Amino acid sequence: MQMGRVQFILCVWLLAAAISARAQPPSGEAIYKQRCSGCHDQAGSRIPPREALQKLPALRILRAMNAGVMMTVAYPLRREEREAVATYLGIPGPEPGPKPEAFCKERAIILKQIPTFSWNGWSPMLNNARFQSADAAGLSISQVRKLKLKWAFGLDGEISAYAQPTVLDGNIFMGSGAGLIYALHAESGCIEWTYQAGAPVREAVAIAPLGDHHAVLFGDLTGTFYALEAETGRLLWKKRIEEHEAALLTGSPTVYQGNVYVGVASWEETRAINPAYPCCSFRGSVVALRVRDGAQIWKTYTINDAPHPTGKTSTGTLRQGPSGAGIWSAPTIDPKRKMLYVTTGDNYSAPATTTSDAVLGLDLATGRTLWSHQVTSGDAFNSGCMVGIDGPNCPDEGQRGPDYDFGSSAILVKTPQGRDLLIAGQKSGMVYALDPGRKGEIVWTQRVGKGGTIGGVQWGMASDGQNVYAAVSDAYFFTKDQVRILSPDQGGGLTALHVANGTKAWYAAPQPCGSRPLVEPKAATSGCSPAQSAALTAIPGIVFSGSMDGHMRAFASEDGQVVWDFDTRREFSTVNGVSAKGGAIDGPGPVVVNGMLFMNSGYGRFGGAPGNVLLAFAPED
Repeated sequence: MQMGRVQFILCVWLLAAAISARAQPPSGEAIYKQRCSGCHDQAGSRIPPREALQKLPALRILRAMNAGVMMTVAYPLRREEREAVATYLGIPGPEPGPKPEAFCKERAIILKQIPTFSWNGWSPMLNNARFQSADAAGLSISQVRKLKLKWAFGLDGEISAYAQPTVLDGNIFMGSGAGLIYALHAESGCIEWTYQAGAPVREAVAIAPLGDHHAVLFGDLTGTFYALEAETGRLLWKKRIEEHEAALLTGSPTVYQGNVYVGVASWEETRAINPAYPCCSFRGSVVALRVRDGAQIWKTYTINDAPHPTGKTSTGTLRQGPSGAGIWSAPTIDPKRKMLYVTTGDNYSAPATTTSDAVLGLDLATGRTLWSHQVTSGDAFNSGCMVGIDGPNCPDEGQRGPDYDFGSSAILVKTPQGRDLLIAGQKSGMVYALDPGRKGEIVWTQRVGKGGTIGGVQWGMASDGQNVYAAVSDAYFFTKDQVRILSPDQGGGLTALHVANGTKAWYAAPQPCGSRPLVEPKAATSGCSPAQSAALTAIPGIVFSGSMDGHMRAFASEDGQVVWDFDTRREFSTVNGVSAKGGAIDGPGPVVVNGMLFMNSGYGRFGGAPGNVLLAFAPED
């Protein structure tokens, strides 16, 4: 389902040609004719014809629009419109589940109230430093040098493996683009249980004690939040925590003292590519829920004022604002100050607010915003502003921003001198250290990259208390034969900064693509890029960083030298019998627990090479 740039823009504008009447359920046939037939009724070599689509399960078609190869083209469609098109085209009924032989012979899961070894959620600790201690990691520098692939697990039909695994006492819990939640045995990769959520799940799940058992907590890409029994996969409760149609949950939940804290983001920034879409009415929020039953304790919006009409676009469509400032990452907990910290995204429409592109400090008990520190003002941006589109929903000149929002969590660290700092990395390529005890006052700043729409710090830094480690994307595209291709010689780089003052300890230059082809066969947009967008992971003496070129590398935290390198961009034989391959590494970082390393490979977005595999490594004896 890959396509060239001209075909892509044509399909986008065909999709955006009309909005279905909201008074009645959308017609899948009408939407297909209006928005899809221009491509699929005249399909080329990379676009499947309607006849091929009609042989697929409706759920697989919906998956392709929600999180697969048609995701970019389907951005302008509302959720109910996507469902209508999939139902019209596809075969009803569920998709086939995992093969029986993929399941463990013994499926009993036993979890301790306090696990012996774990990586629970986005980070092992509440500070979101993505640092695993020596005892919990179970890997020395010499053992990292000897890491070998132990097993591979394939995600059937996926083009991205973007849900970071959570590991507790020998059990793995992980989501997928199909919305299938897996519980796996960490030593072998066999399946203990599965649960089918209603939409893709890309965040790392969190596990919380619940009586004599445990709850698996996660959100999906429609704004629905779930609690499952960890021992069995049984649904305990679920609820939609944000009613806006375009709401989605990508930042991992954070659990503390019987409550779970969830940041809410939105698809609406991409809905704005449709010139008939009244942009924009979503505003980000943090929601506190009780783990026991999902009851809402509090909800705090990142923008105080509700959106209201602000005029009309050049095509006569209603404009609304303020909007945006979604939360894309996991909240950070500060038990000492009884506070919660979040980083926010950009505004989608004018007027820009003072809480976008900011770090916010909230009262943990009430959700009241105690302070906010904005680092980039006037950043109103949406997909209508993208190069080659420049749609009417893009904010006017003078109101338009650079898209320098935060996509990663703030890290709460204590310097060697004993001072608490909040450290946040931005898409601008800047790293900021704030004082949480002085209402977010800036302590130091440092540039680590050029920055850009897909530049700077993307998914997350790591810190061992001495240094903070920041890798940058700074990916760059060039156009060849009307196709956008990732540049093989721009982007990437890993910098170690002294926590206390932000000075550079060392810099590791990006690794070249070498002889790897710029364009993979049958995947015209999947080039080789040295960009290091994925979240980092640190253990004593080592920093792990994945790259869009498909490599996972271990760098010595002392001097940045590469001590281990594994190329994932190939096919793998899997323990569950699913055809699988690695691709670009983006989004989640690796997880290190009890002598093993677990990582995802494959990211079929933003020009990255598709892939669908979870890999497990252990030191060679």
